[in-house]
Amino acid sequence: MAATQRIAVGAVAAAACAASLAGCATGSKAPKEGAPGPRQGAPAPNSALRLIGDGSTAYTGGQPHQPTPERLKPGAKPPQFVVFSWDGAGEDSQKLFSHFRKVAKENHATMTYFLSGVYTLPEEKRDLYRPPQHAQGASDIGFNDAQGISDTIKQVRLAWLEGNEIGTHFNGHFCGPDGGVGQWSVNEWKSEIAQAKQFVKSWKTNTGMTKAAPLPFDYDKELIGARTPCLEGQKNFTKAARQLGFRYDSSGVNDQLWPKKKEGLWDLSMQLVPFPGHTYEQLTMDYNFMVNQSGTETQGDPDKFDYWGDQMRDGLIKGFYRAYDGNRAPLVIGNHFESWNGGTYMRAIDEVVHEVCNKPEVRCVSFHQLADWLDAQDPTVLQRLRTLKVGEAPRQGWASFLSGRPAPAPKGVPGAPAVKQ
Repeated sequence: MAATQRIAVGAVAAAACAASLAGCATGSKAPKEGAPGPRQGAPAPNSALRLIGDGSTAYTGGQPHQPTPERLKPGAKPPQFVVFSWDGAGEDSQKLFSHFRKVAKENHATMTYFLSGVYTLPEEKRDLYRPPQHAQGASDIGFNDAQGISDTIKQVRLAWLEGNEIGTHFNGHFCGPDGGVGQWSVNEWKSEIAQAKQFVKSWKTNTGMTKAAPLPFDYDKELIGARTPCLEGQKNFTKAARQLGFRYDSSGVNDQLWPKKKEGLWDLSMQLVPFPGHTYEQLTMDYNFMVNQSGTETQGDPDKFDYWGDQMRDGLIKGFYRAYDGNRAPLVIGNHFESWNGGTYMRAIDEVVHEVCNKPEVRCVSFHQLADWLDAQDPTVLQRLRTLKVGEAPRQGWASFLSGRPAPAPKGVPGAPAVKQ
């Protein structure tokens, strides 16, 4: 998914504002797993299959491989959640969608794939798209061809069956001041969301692939969250999303703190983590690392590719351990299926997944799974978790912090009960 990039602002600090721009991928052409713990079994193949609409999607029962969210027991240490998410997910000749499905399965992880609706719409049917504030059939990331749609649908189908989440990255990826998503009204966002759903729900009709297997889910029920293009337009998008029954948004810039609700949605935005070699912090997204390394040049100095990838990997891992050994706030990471700077960022994500997802008490999950877990918790416990600062572990330990009782004094210290010999 080549080429044209756009940037949205995410504040870090005054000294670092210019270096902390938040962006998402666009291109001239379209593209062209789960938490450890108890899981619900998958239905037998086609045992509950019921086609929806033209058969592009189908109801097949509950999603396989979903952990059962459990409320934290008093005094228990929270799990360390990590979310790997992908903007504009689609399968092209790079085959990065299929690659990261394999990486997820090998490392007991599930992920969130934000599918762009136009990646299921063929170029010759582009006029079916009526983007807000733009001409009919316009798109800053183009559309797709038959092979690209077939490959993308296959990966989406397999990803969902493996327990991954399918969200949305909407359609035309319009950014900036001229009709970009930041200027869209609530009703225009509702139109964009409806169209993103419709393209996924009617890909068979639009491509003529009527004999192909359906996507095994009802997208109206599956779709509960998104990330906006370039992280713009969050205010009106969240209003529209709340009215449409969405449960979370990942379109902002946060510190590594426990999530809270914003406009009735869980704010599961990406976060700022250490940026090795710099005094300011960096957003947890491949595009932003690239912008702060090679600017908007997607293929910079080849001699620096390895260094830049290591820099991203090490920054994400530092952020992980800051939470893992500290406040246990979920870590949210965003990426694109792109080979920027020689594919160094994809290599970095590979290495981060392998480093973190197999550790004790770590759950690499989708946004859907994280939202389910958050909804299952005692609100007073979440409120207490939100009092912990970035990297701050409870001073007297988790048992005391989340039990509401003081921790017992260690033996042999002033105030401790006498020890009988």
